[in-house]
Amino acid sequence: MTVTETAATPATTPLPEGLADALKAVLGPKGWSDDAHELAPHVADWRGRYQGSTPILLKPTSTDEVAACVRLCHEAGVAITPQGGNTSLCGAATPMGEVLLTLKRMTAIREVDIDNDSMTVEAGCVLENLQTLAADHHRLFPLSLGSQGSAMIGGLISTNAGGVHVLRYGMTRELVLGLEAVLPDGTIWSGLTGLRKDNTGYDLKQLLIGAEGTLGIITATTLKLFPRPARMEVAFCGLKSADDAVKFLGLAKQVSGGAVTAFELMPRMALEMVLEHVPGTRDPLTGEHAWYVVCEMSFGRADGARETMEDALGQGFEAALIEDAAIAENDSQIHDFWRLRETIAEAERAHGKAVKHDVSIPVSKMPAFLSQATAAVEAAFPGALVVAFGHVGDGNVHFNVAARAAGADDGFIAEAAPLSRLVYDLVDSFGGSISAEHGIGILKRTELASRKPVDVAVMRAIKSALDPKGIMNPRVLL
Repeated sequence: MTVTETAATPATTPLPEGLADALKAVLGPKGWSDDAHELAPHVADWRGRYQGSTPILLKPTSTDEVAACVRLCHEAGVAITPQGGNTSLCGAATPMGEVLLTLKRMTAIREVDIDNDSMTVEAGCVLENLQTLAADHHRLFPLSLGSQGSAMIGGLISTNAGGVHVLRYGMTRELVLGLEAVLPDGTIWSGLTGLRKDNTGYDLKQLLIGAEGTLGIITATTLKLFPRPARMEVAFCGLKSADDAVKFLGLAKQVSGGAVTAFELMPRMALEMVLEHVPGTRDPLTGEHAWYVVCEMSFGRADGARETMEDALGQGFEAALIEDAAIAENDSQIHDFWRLRETIAEAERAHGKAVKHDVSIPVSKMPAFLSQATAAVEAAFPGALVVAFGHVGDGNVHFNVAARAAGADDGFIAEAAPLSRLVYDLVDSFGGSISAEHGIGILKRTELASRKPVDVAVMRAIKSALDPKGIMNPRVLL
C-alpha cells in the first residue's frame, strides 16, 4: 500500500470451528458482539480513510480475560487487532478481517499514590478522565491533545502519542513508569512499577510503547504525576513569520526560566478555516497576521506569573518579533484561545479532504523547512493549499496539503498523492522524521521500509521473537 492509498473493505474470513464459541465462553454474553450496528464505529478509522471488518468484537473486562482470548487466538493462529478509543490517524486500529479486541471496558483505577506522584490505571481509561482524576488529587497528568475526550491511555501508550505539552513534559513514553501487557502467546507480563530508577537489564516496557499493538496488548499502566501549577498564563500572538516564532520561543523560555509548557504555531489560513467552520470561535486580535502562536506558561507560584508573561511579550515587541498579542484574562478565555488551535483538524475536515503529513524537524530548521516545502508543493501542484501548523516548541509540524477550493474528496487525495514523497524527501534532507507523533500504522509502513531498512530489519527480528505466528496487529508498522 502506498502512503496515500485508501484500503478497500476486506472480506471477513470465518473463524476456525469452535473458536467463536470458546471466546464467547470466556467473556460471557456482554463480552462480545457480532452485531453490525455495534461493530460499525469500530471498523472505520477516525479520518474515514479506512473501512475494515471483523468476524467478532471482543470486549474483555480484565487482564485475565484478555490473556484467555489471546491464548485461544494464538493456538488457532488467528490474528488480533487491539483497539482503544479508535482515534488513530494512520489506520493502526482498524481491523481488516482480524478479530477485534477493544479495551473500552477496562477502566479501573487501581491505585493513586500521591506520595509517589503516580497512578496505576487500566488501558481503557479515557485521557480526559485521567486528567480530571489527577486534578482531584491536586496533581497534573500533562498529556494533552485534541482527542483527549475519547482517546484511551492504552492506545496513547501504544502509539507513543505527543500532544501540546511535549516541550515541557516529553512524549508519552516519558510519562510511563510501568506497564502490564498480554504478550502474543497469551502470557501476562507484569511490569507495573512506580520506580523512577530500575536498572535491571532491558527496559521491556519501552518495546511496547510505540509498538502500535504489534508486540502485545497493554492492559494497565503506572503513570507519572506532577505538581499542579498554581497559575497558568496563555497568550495569543500575531507574527509576520515562522522564523520570528522560533526566535520568540527562545526568548520566552529564557525570560520565564523554562516555564513555557506549550508553544503552538498556526498560519492565517488555518485560523480562517476554524473561524468559518467551528461555531463560537473568534479572532482575539484586531488585524490579520501571517502566523499565530499560542504560548502557555505554567508557574509554581501565582505571584509574578502575569508579570513574567507580560515581560516576555514586551521583549518580543521590542525585538519586532511580535506584531500583536492578547493575554487570556480567565479560564474561559484560555479555553477560547486553545480552541482556535485544537479545532484545526475539525475545520480542515469540514473544508475537505487533505493529504496529511505528521513530521518533525529540528526546531532551529523549522522555518526553512516550512518555506522550502511550501514552495515545492505549490510549484508541483498549483491547486494545492498548504496548511502547516503544530508544536513548534518540539519541532513537530502537521504539514497538510488541502485543495484551495472547498469540498475536496478522495479524487483530490489520489491526485495529490505524489506530493507525499516530495515532502518526505525534504524532511529527510533536514534530518527530520516522517512520523513525529501519530505513528506508522498502515499509512506509512511503505515509507518506513524504504527509508529505514536497517531499523525495520531490527524491528522484524524483535517481532519474530515475540510473535512468531505474526498474529498481533499483523498489517501495522511492518
